[in-house]
Order: sequence, then C-alpha cells, then structure tokens
Amino acid sequence: MQTSKKEKKFISLVVYLHNVEDYIKYFLKAVIPVCEDNFQEFEIVCVDDGCSDGTLDVLKKYLEENQTKAMVNVIHMSFFQGLESAMNAGRDIAIGDFVYEFDDVFVDYDPELLLKVYEKMLEGNDIVAARSKGEMRFTSKIFYSLYNMTSRAKGKIGPETFRIVSRRAINRIKSMGQYIPYRKAVYMNCGLKTATIAYESRDKKARVSNKTVTSERTALALDSFIYFTNALERLSAIICGVFLVLSVGMGIYIITDFFNADKPVEGWLSTMGFLALGFFGVFALLTIILKYLSVMLNLIFRQQRYLISDIEKVVKR
Repeated sequence: MQTSKKEKKFISLVVYLHNVEDYIKYFLKAVIPVCEDNFQEFEIVCVDDGCSDGTLDVLKKYLEENQTKAMVNVIHMSFFQGLESAMNAGRDIAIGDFVYEFDDVFVDYDPELLLKVYEKMLEGNDIVAARSKGEMRFTSKIFYSLYNMTSRAKGKIGPETFRIVSRRAINRIKSMGQYIPYRKAVYMNCGLKTATIAYESRDKKARVSNKTVTSERTALALDSFIYFTNALERLSAIICGVFLVLSVGMGIYIITDFFNADKPVEGWLSTMGFLALGFFGVFALLTIILKYLSVMLNLIFRQQRYLISDIEKVVKR
C-alpha cells in the first residue's frame, strides 16, 4: 500500500509479555508487516511482567535484525503483577488514537484480521474484539455462563483473542476515575458501542492447549465474580432463605408438638430450633457484609494499582 493510501490514525499496540520466548518472534513477524503496510504511524508498547526467560532478548534481536521503524517501548513492571494490572499500565502509556490490546502473543489467526477489526471500528464502534470459533475450555464455558447469568450489567462477555479500543472509550473509563480490574467487563459495560468479529482458527484446539492463555485465569475469574457480579450475594441469600424456611418449620413443629401425646427427647426441639435460627442469622449477616464489601470494592477501583520499574525505548524515532 502506498504511503498516501495508508491510514493516518496513530495506532498503538499494547502487548503483554510473560515468559513467551517461544511465541514472541512469530507474533512480531505476523503483526508488524501488517501495521507497516497499512498505517503511517504506529507504536508498540510491550509490557514486561516479570519475564524470567529470553523473551526480551528475542524481542530486541528481532527488532534489530529487521530494522523496525516503529517506535517500540518496553515497560518493565517492578515485579510480576498479573495480566490486568500490566495491561492497564500499557494502556495508560499508549498514545495512539486507537489502541490494540493483545493479552497474549499466540497467533492462531490471519494477520489481516487486524485490519478487519480496525475497519469495523470505523463503522461507528468504540470497542471491537476478535474471538476464535474454535473449541473453548470447559472451565471457561462455565465461567462465562455463570458470569453472564449473575452480572449486574446488561452487557455479556465471552472469549476474546485481542481487541481494539478507541481513545474515546479509554477516556470514558478514565473519566469514571476507575482502575480496571477486568477490562473485558468494563469495556462491555461502559455505555459505548461494541462489536465482535469471529474468525476460523487455524487449529480449532489451539487455544485450549496453549499454555500462554491459561496463566492466572483462575484467580482472575474469582476476582471478576467478586467485582462485577452478585453471585456470592445470591448464594448467601439462598442459603439464608433455606435456613429461614427451616427455622419457620421448626417453630411450627415445636408449637404443634405441645399438643401431641408423644413427646420427643427432652431439649431436642429447642436445640434444633436454636441452631436453625442461629444459622439464619449468620447467613443474613453474611449477606449484609458481602453487600458492604461490594461498595468498598467500588471505592478501591479508583486507585491506580500497578508499579512500574522503568520504561525502556528499544526503538527510537
């Protein structure tokens, strides 16, 4: 594509790195040529989240050997802080009109998909995600089903390979003054127009067996349930209701027992009634506490929660 026909919008690619030595070279080889051929200006922001292998060496060697012209910065996190915190740091430093977010560098899609999500963005969307039509882990299916069923918001989430976010969407989130504990959920429910493009994966089982996709997902899933859903509140309320029904039933049984000729073991009815009522009180209190904690968590979101060691300019313009 000629320079005059290239897109004039400045593009940022925020890439999460954590021990992906075997994948990073292929990712760069697939993504950079597409950007060079179609965008006049773009930058790459790599977030080094405590890499302990040769990921950074492979990155720098590839950029040097191929004489990459784009501006490339590497954000070194102070220590391993996890996907969401690291990507928040990368997004905050990115300066592009549109920001691509790559949560992992595993490529099972045609690189031209980057242009498709960009073109979909230009149709009036502010967040466009790409997702594979391939197989999904059973645990992921359970998570998304439970999350969407108990979410406080209307937006539904699902598996995503990468996404592109407009500067307006990023500013919307920042204007809310919120730290983003789970970007996928916040983007989906920020009030702006979203879209998803599904693609045929080169290997339908690729994202099931890929180890770079599974890191810290369990912890993130648990955090997401606490942050964005009322699942624990519902569970506590259901258990509370069960013990309430049991307490009422025991009360009715105790009253009717006074009129029966056959008496149960002395103290049994009063003990069972007391236990049922006690458990009801405990879970009622737990429901109140969980609701209070959800309010406190909303206040905690307003804090910036990541630590950066330094920013290294690998390729300067």
